[in-house]
Amino acid sequence: MLNLLSNLKISVPDKIFIKDPESSDLGKRIIEHSILLIDEIGFDSFTFKKLGTKIGSNESSIYRYFESKHKLLLYLTSWYWAWVEYQLVLSTFNMPDKKQLFKAIEVVTQTIQEDLAFSHINEVILNRIIINEYSKSYLTKEVDSENKEGYFVVYKRLIKRLSEMISNVRADYEFPSSLASTIIEGALHQHFLKVHFSSITDCNKQTTPTDFFQNLTQKALNL
Repeated sequence: MLNLLSNLKISVPDKIFIKDPESSDLGKRIIEHSILLIDEIGFDSFTFKKLGTKIGSNESSIYRYFESKHKLLLYLTSWYWAWVEYQLVLSTFNMPDKKQLFKAIEVVTQTIQEDLAFSHINEVILNRIIINEYSKSYLTKEVDSENKEGYFVVYKRLIKRLSEMISNVRADYEFPSSLASTIIEGALHQHFLKVHFSSITDCNKQTTPTDFFQNLTQKALNL
């Protein structure tokens, strides 16, 4: 199975990048070390010059792949949500509706484990970046035009999948998309609170964000 999954390519909207980083060793190093560097110093302090120093390459070579660090962040976040979608589809295949929904909630809210199928991407570290930095990819003046260009299509597709699973369980529930987006966004927030503001969340070592959102969904749908 691992050999089969190693041939899988996670698809990211091609307008985000100039040259596909998956197409070369340098591109993969850019992705691998940008994840490590953003995790180390934060996205605000991250620059292509610092990344170039890390990978022993000219800053200009990075610009051949991405026109800005914002586009690089869009790439990383799109890759992450596509990977989560792949995990969701794989984990819920051929399950009955109710069991499928709660398994899907587990997938999108759980603490991430590293996936050995993608050797140049550490999903655990990337997950920390998503928790801490994801909002910076869309809280911009350009969000509407970038949305029209399809930059957020993977994220929206993941929410739509979860929304459809909610509707499959309760067809008369009025707010499936709102609940789906609350689960996915809320999970990031609860993971953040658990680490940084533990006094204002009930999530801890015993109670996980998965426990909370499965409970919330069960009560919202009157299951």
